[in-house]
Amino acid sequence: MSPIQSQPSTSSFIITILIIFLLGPLPHQAQARKPHVIHFRSPNLYPEGITWDPSAKHFILGSFWNRILVSVSDSGTVETIISDHSLPENVTFLGLAVDSVNDRLLAVVQAMEPLPHFQALAAYDLRSHRRVFLSPLPSDTDDGTRREIANDVAVDSKGNAYVTNSAGNFIWKVNDRGEASIFSKSAIFNFHPVDKDSPFSFCGLNGIVYVGEGYFLVVQSNTGKMYKVDADDGTAQQVVLPQDLPLADGIAMRKDGVVVVVSQHKMWLLKSEDTWGEAVVFDEIDLDREAFPTTVVIGAEERIYVVYSQLLDTMRGNVGRDKFRIEEVRSEKESGLDHFWMFVLIGLGLACFLFWRFQRRRFVNNFDKKTT
Repeated sequence: MSPIQSQPSTSSFIITILIIFLLGPLPHQAQARKPHVIHFRSPNLYPEGITWDPSAKHFILGSFWNRILVSVSDSGTVETIISDHSLPENVTFLGLAVDSVNDRLLAVVQAMEPLPHFQALAAYDLRSHRRVFLSPLPSDTDDGTRREIANDVAVDSKGNAYVTNSAGNFIWKVNDRGEASIFSKSAIFNFHPVDKDSPFSFCGLNGIVYVGEGYFLVVQSNTGKMYKVDADDGTAQQVVLPQDLPLADGIAMRKDGVVVVVSQHKMWLLKSEDTWGEAVVFDEIDLDREAFPTTVVIGAEERIYVVYSQLLDTMRGNVGRDKFRIEEVRSEKESGLDHFWMFVLIGLGLACFLFWRFQRRRFVNNFDKKTT
């Protein structure tokens, strides 16, 4: 093949690379749009827990006052998917998780004071919405006088569920047959002192997430600590953080390894380079304290969403609300990193273009010399 024939091929290749750099997708390209806010209506829902069903592509929320679970679409369409009146009256749905292994929805069921003691994990078929099992969660005290508080739930890659006990500071395990046992009672969960006069001092272990490498991360509300818990034997160690996470409640993890923790007033974004022996907080975001955010979930396209429960209304004796919202929250620091990579790609594209111009000019000069 002659040089004249090869030149267009080379030029076309360079132009193609240039187009890819300049017009190709950028990391987190969705950052350019406005945050997604879902306003929806559901009488007296007061949702404390939320999860994302990736197959149905909708959120699922539980009611603090009613024995119902609802789905909420991206556009705010609400549908009651489960109404379980076989549960004790006035119990609360707290933590929720989708068990993709068994195609189930897992829901923590808790009776609050002054109701009789009751704490359990319910499993529902995600498609038929029929209950698969209801597993009472055992107390670790002989007399059962302490009111246990089953709070959040996570599921491992085998379909086993793990439920935090905020009053007892331990973790239950419920296998895929509904058999419940006390799984982890590490002494480190009770190592740090708690100010009994502080808000929510009774609330210990709270949000839990399965990391996928044989362990969980758990946050503790009344100390602001985070723990790494082995999924095989329940041993635990404290994650070394540069700061506490006061009143930490919900926790979630993106596929890129970033962990998100929320409290009633703030969101923290964390990352670790040593499989969560220690971690850094790389961003803090203020939330709407008055709307009382309770937990966080990773939705479609790895977006971070917070549910605003409006539970302050109930604490003040006000009920009857029917308007709630789910809100996407973004990190400005991550957006700044995206802008950096955008300029890097533009710079590379410009370099390719200048290189192409240089090569083309040299080719023309060489060709002129040969023809003369």
